[in-house]
Amino acid sequence: MSGEAMRDGERLIGPLAVLLWVALVAAGSLAAQDPAGERKLRQEEARDYFSKWLEQDVKYVISEEEREIFRKLGTREEKERFIEQFWTRRDPDPRTAHNEFKEEHYRRIAYANDHFDAGIDGWRTDRGRIYIVFGPPDSIDRNPSGGAYDRPFHEGGGATAVFPFEIWRYRRLEGLGSDVEFEFVDKSYTGDYQLALSADEKDVFLNMAGHGMTLAEQIGMATRLQRLSMKGATRELYPMMRHRIKDSAFLRYETYSRAQAAPELKRPELREAVDVSISFDPLPVRLRLDHFLLNERQALIPLTLEIQNRDLAYRPAGPVQRADLAVYGRLTNLSGRVTNEFEDDLFSAFPADQLEQGRNRRTLFQKVVVVDRGTRYKLELVVKDLGSGNVGVVSRGVAPAASSVEALSASSLVLADYIEQLPEAPEQDAMFVLGDFKVRPSVSNTFPQGGTLGLYYQLYGAPLDQTTFSPSLQIEYRLLRGGQVVHESREDPDSPLQIYNDGRIVVAKGLPLTDLPPGRYQAEVRVRDLIGNESVDLKTPFRIEPD
Repeated sequence: MSGEAMRDGERLIGPLAVLLWVALVAAGSLAAQDPAGERKLRQEEARDYFSKWLEQDVKYVISEEEREIFRKLGTREEKERFIEQFWTRRDPDPRTAHNEFKEEHYRRIAYANDHFDAGIDGWRTDRGRIYIVFGPPDSIDRNPSGGAYDRPFHEGGGATAVFPFEIWRYRRLEGLGSDVEFEFVDKSYTGDYQLALSADEKDVFLNMAGHGMTLAEQIGMATRLQRLSMKGATRELYPMMRHRIKDSAFLRYETYSRAQAAPELKRPELREAVDVSISFDPLPVRLRLDHFLLNERQALIPLTLEIQNRDLAYRPAGPVQRADLAVYGRLTNLSGRVTNEFEDDLFSAFPADQLEQGRNRRTLFQKVVVVDRGTRYKLELVVKDLGSGNVGVVSRGVAPAASSVEALSASSLVLADYIEQLPEAPEQDAMFVLGDFKVRPSVSNTFPQGGTLGLYYQLYGAPLDQTTFSPSLQIEYRLLRGGQVVHESREDPDSPLQIYNDGRIVVAKGLPLTDLPPGRYQAEVRVRDLIGNESVDLKTPFRIEPD
């Protein structure tokens, strides 16, 4: 955003199924009789959902920092937004319609429950946890029955008997390195394979002297006690045991420890989204959405943001005090595909001696996006004050109005604190410019006493008089306070209207607020088409404050 635009902005103002169905009907009937009970039931369901999400769904992949943050969130909306951003931060490609990480994560949970059940849910087992976090291993050595076992040389050689065990091997794991092994031992013969710290944990005779001896123990070079104490020392000290680096006790401890922790984010630059959800010192941001018909398929959506200057951190920058902001926004459709994405930098600056006055003003930003009519979108906006680090987040559904070019219809009714007709439409995109009009919306719909209420809207589908090739419209304006009309005016068909070649009619009107006291009002516009005998009504509230 240019300094000139900024300065201008500162001036402008889901036999059993039947039983379940009966139970649901009964519950619904009781809830209808007891609204408070229904609310309590919904609150309990919400608590159960969020608790399950935290303690089951993401138990192994959520970081301690994120866990603590989630526990501190108070409202359902905050938790839902956190969950959404949790998955977004882990999405390897946010531009695709699917979140591959989320889909793979829940596939792994389902697989763990199907394959690793051991009297407890599969996802709760050690094999389930490793599978969920790291995915399927590249190879598995299975010994589901246990029994006689010849140790490999890196375990000391010799024959013994073992409990059922499995060794999972991964060629490479992020954060753990190459050639990673996880060994699981089922000492209870129940299918509950537990992650082992030492290869000796599967040895049935480990604590029985004279049985299952290693080669070194058979020839007297080592004792069973030495092997038992080896858990805390490096394996290369034990005789006749082929040393593998990955069998080092320290490395096995490290691998074991890291396997218990949540994996690192693959996209750490998106960690800021967590701060967005739980910032205790957020940046208040107001958003206004308007809609205008572009053509039969598309609509224009001006997104207007407002930040109060008193919420910004101004810092010396030469002769002025300046606040710098970064804006990021994106629109996604219902399938999750990103359809619009933008980012901008903007600033607000005042001479040092005018800073206190400037803090009473506001900073505005506008971005016009083109969307498909009849499609619902989700808008996500992030504004960061680069001086203080405070972040403001706005999440909003966007549903372009079904304006028609075949019947009389209208755009948004924009209440503006500044409207100017330009000599010609700019050659490039500019903020607050619609066609050849500069329209500065009042995001809060607040106007000073004694000022002017600017009205801007577009009309579509008005038939033309075949003699004059012009529409014949009668427009009535009313301002109401407490249901009582305090201002009324009318424009007859002879009033000047600007008509574009595609039949779009642009109307810009200013209503004086000179004689109206501060308070809450409603602006109403009724447009009557005298040719097609149709009408359309536009209404919006506004407020007058002392100048």
